[in-house]
Amino acid sequence: MPLPLIALFLAAFGIGTAEFVIAGLLPEVSVDLGVSIPTAGFLITAYAIGVAVGGPIVTLLTSRYSRRNTILALIAVFTIGQALCAIAPNYPMLMAARLLVSIGHGAFFGVAAIVATRLVAPEKAGSAVSMLLAGITVANILGVPGGTAIGNALGWRATFWAVGLLGLLSLLAIMLLLPADKPEATHERTSLSAQFKVLGRPVILLSFAIIIVAMIGQFAVFTYIAPYLITVTNVPQDFVPWLLLLFGVGSTIGVLVGGRLADWRLMPSLIGMLLALTVVYAAMALSSYHAIAMGICILLWSGLSFGFGAPVQTRILRASADAPNLASPLIPTAFNLGIALGASIGAAALDHGWGYVSLAWIGSAVSLAAAVIAVVSWNFETPAKPQAECEAV
Repeated sequence: MPLPLIALFLAAFGIGTAEFVIAGLLPEVSVDLGVSIPTAGFLITAYAIGVAVGGPIVTLLTSRYSRRNTILALIAVFTIGQALCAIAPNYPMLMAARLLVSIGHGAFFGVAAIVATRLVAPEKAGSAVSMLLAGITVANILGVPGGTAIGNALGWRATFWAVGLLGLLSLLAIMLLLPADKPEATHERTSLSAQFKVLGRPVILLSFAIIIVAMIGQFAVFTYIAPYLITVTNVPQDFVPWLLLLFGVGSTIGVLVGGRLADWRLMPSLIGMLLALTVVYAAMALSSYHAIAMGICILLWSGLSFGFGAPVQTRILRASADAPNLASPLIPTAFNLGIALGASIGAAALDHGWGYVSLAWIGSAVSLAAAVIAVVSWNFETPAKPQAECEAV
């Protein structure tokens, strides 16, 4: 794997840690800043909104500049943002700092995805995208537990200083390893109308729909996985983190395998993973009262849930290769929209008394729907279009 991809992976690892580590620090933050835990929880909600809304806007505003310089600027803002979080004297200031970081988060993954695919041969684009996604999954395995441990030992502010150090290291790595943009890619002048016209392509619209629908299933379950395991599967509370670690391991394996599958046979792999998810969610529902079976389902679920990301993102990047500056940053927006909808739908199911097992059945139903969308969207691909733009297999 090219060294510049390693630098981008390190940045993705730091950004992923910054996004998720706050969940383990909410009790300390709420006490120190004098707010309730639900109020502190809005730090997570606001971050997701910042990623979804701010990322595309910032990417469009910086589209005329060198992508390398844009990435450097975004990581610099990320690093400064972590320092601002660490010294925030009150809740509003911490919220403002988190929003600043989140906007850079969305733009980073939009720009970095384009850069990553252009650092490798076209047939390796899926593996390049998977390296970025692996940064997030490894953050869940190492960064979040490590950051939480630092916060528990030294205070929550120390965690933000540590994540800021990660940002600084990734900034130096990108400065040293990421090559300057090629002349033809440095100042792309694609008009805004052309960017929106690209979004109208059925392949791209339906690929975004696949992301949103599939993520609804994942987060209808994942948002409530801890109480699901404790109250239905009767897993001891102290054992839940180990099952979540298993989820992190499976997701990392899934991301890397998904990248290889995207390079091999993109659409058959994507459809196959979504159909497999349909079966795994059903198996999870049927195995809800058996801890070992649930552990196996969690491993398979996490691998498939994260594995589909590389093929579908690679597909969007190929289909928008002639004008990627809006389509690419909308990928994180689609993921975050699916996350928000999934959590809300899961909450509605529980409020209506359907029970935790119903969440797995919801996952199965929407995964099947995502597979159907993928099959339909495959029919919009035509051999006459250039491979760089929209060929998916």
